[in-house]
Parts: sequence; structure tokens; C-alpha cells
Amino acid sequence: MIPHVVYDTNVIVSATLKPGSIPSSLVALAMQGSVRLFLSPEILEEYREVLKRPKFGFEKGSVDTFLSELEKNGTVVFPTKRVSASLDEPDNRMLEAALEAKAHYIVTGNKKHFPFPEFEGAKIVSPAEFTAILME
Repeated sequence: MIPHVVYDTNVIVSATLKPGSIPSSLVALAMQGSVRLFLSPEILEEYREVLKRPKFGFEKGSVDTFLSELEKNGTVVFPTKRVSASLDEPDNRMLEAALEAKAHYIVTGNKKHFPFPEFEGAKIVSPAEFTAILME
């Protein structure tokens, strides 16, 4: 069974900043279809806004190309239910997408923003924990 997953923005940022890292390998798995990545228009917009911040130094064109590839290889969902379970408002968009997609996992490098081990059947895991699950 292919795991259904939502990647938090920090996973995407880490993947682009650190080629060869665990987050980078997780993005590669999504691009290859080994995991089914779910996105929403709001998540894509957050990825775009964060990756285009000047502090990261990414070229705007390369960010757009990367996100187009991610969208092409992922599955876009359109959540119909608003969620306010996380104190960090943008993280609620991750929860909404996971709920709509019936995702198995939400992968985040910032578990403190998700003060619960699972949400509506989606386990909240770190990139290292998700990698370990995939290797079982």
C-alpha cells in the first residue's frame, strides 16, 4: 500500500535547502510516486510564499518550477471543512488537507505545532520517523 501523506512546509524548505537530507529524500519519494503526496491550493501557496522569502535566496523561477513538479506528481485536494486544532494557523491547512485526503501521515519537522499524536486518523510524524516507517 502506498502511504498517503501531507508534508508540512518545513519539510519542503529543508528538502530544498539540504539536498541529500531526509526531507529531500521524502520529496524525491513523492516525485517518484512511492508515497502519495496530497496538497491543497492553500498549501501550495504557503510553500510558494515561504520558499520565495529573500533569506533563502532561491530564484523565483526555480521555486515555481519545483512547485509545478510537486503539484504534477502530487494530488491536489480541495478541503471543504475548516479546522482550528493547531495554534499555528497555517498548520490548520495541513490538517484540512489530511482530513480531505484521508491521509495516513502528516510529516513535520515541527511537531510542537501539532500537540497531538494523530489527527482524524493521520499520524503526526517527523521526517526521520516517517523514513523509519517506510523501511519497515
